[in-house]
Parts: sequence; C-alpha cells; structure tokens
Amino acid sequence: MSAKEIEGKSVEEAIETACQRLDLPADQLEIEILSHGSSGIFGIGTRNAKIMVSPKEPSDETSLNEAREILEFILSHIQVPATVEATWVEDRIRLDISSNGSGLLIGKRGQTLHSMQYIVNKIYNRRASKKAHIIVDTENYRERRRKALTEVAINLGNRAKKSGRPSSSSPLSAYDRRLIHLALKDDRQVRTKSKGDGALRKVVVFPVKKEHSRAKQKRSPDSSAQPPSEPSGSGEQ
Repeated sequence: MSAKEIEGKSVEEAIETACQRLDLPADQLEIEILSHGSSGIFGIGTRNAKIMVSPKEPSDETSLNEAREILEFILSHIQVPATVEATWVEDRIRLDISSNGSGLLIGKRGQTLHSMQYIVNKIYNRRASKKAHIIVDTENYRERRRKALTEVAINLGNRAKKSGRPSSSSPLSAYDRRLIHLALKDDRQVRTKSKGDGALRKVVVFPVKKEHSRAKQKRSPDSSAQPPSEPSGSGEQ
C-alpha cells in the first residue's frame, strides 16, 4: 500500500485519524511527521499538522505466525491433537502438521488436506499485507503422492506403447492429473489428455505414431512445463 498524507489539528490527532482510515494500530504504521502544525496568533495563521503514513512491512516471522495460527484454529475444531511447524520454502509458507490422526487430516486422496489448505490460503491472503502461497502438509504426504503418481504415469505410458491403444487412469483430482501429465511430458512416444466430467475426470495416455513424434514437442497438454503449484483449493478443473 502506498504512503498517505494525513492532516490533523495536532500530530496526535493525525495519527489517530490514520489508524482509523487504515484500520491498524499505531505500532503497525510507519509514520513520518511532515509538519507539527501551528496554532497561529489569536487564531490567525493556523496550520494543521501533517504526517505521512504507510503500513509496516510484516517480518517473515510475523507471516509464519499468522499462517500457523489460522491452521491451528481450524485444527482445534477438528478435535485432533496436533502441532504445526511453519517454515519458508522460497516464496511459499509451508505448514507441517504433526499428529497421531494424520489419516483423518489427509482424507481420501488428500481431499481433507487440500480443503484445509484452500481455507488457510483464503483467510491468510484476505487479511495479510504480505501475500504468500501456503502449502499444508502432514507426514510428507504430498511428496509421497507425487512419487506414487509418477510411477502410475510411467506404467500407463508403458502400457499404451506396448498395446498400441490408449490407457486410462482412475478418476483423479486436478492436481493429481497435472502430475500425470508432467511425468510424461518428455516421453515423445505418448501424449496425454484429460477426459470426463467433474469427479470422474481422468487422464488418458495415447501412443504416438513415429511420424508424429516430433509434433508432440509443440503440443501443449493439460499442464504447463512448469512444476505444479500446490492446490489452493479443493475444486476440480
């Protein structure tokens, strides 16, 4: 947020006005006094005090605490004893949950974990001045899921190449489908495409004829060439 110039009959009044306008306490504002103002003589030549204000940039530690507190609040309503560790991973905040009830927190194919991540991201980025993407994980589930789906993708590709016929996955979430696409994007002997609707959407792997193998490099599958972002929500694409 850019700095704002605010006036008041005194510096104290100007600061109070700034707190009201920005909806922040004074200790969370950067305040520069431009003029202390003047009461003039017999009311003549009166000048208001002027200040320049802007919200303080939150520290990295403050952002971690804010994200952790949101997830801890959600977990308190699930009634599963858990602790949360918050760390920065490049420009993302990672929240790792330690709990005896990890299976309940993960849910079927990670649906509960994805939903918690979606809620945490929504709440945090709606009120935090330092925006960040938040990853919620427990027992390294996301990495284990990535490895498992990479193996599934390789098996689907091998089956399609061996049989010469399309090979389909089971219904997958948007994020899981993206992992399948990325796992096979460099294999010129196959191409991938998402088919189906809603929760029944799956990945189909097609064998590519040799004369068309070069053209595969120019095709854009259901995913980009970039690593997949962690899902902010639980909605399907």
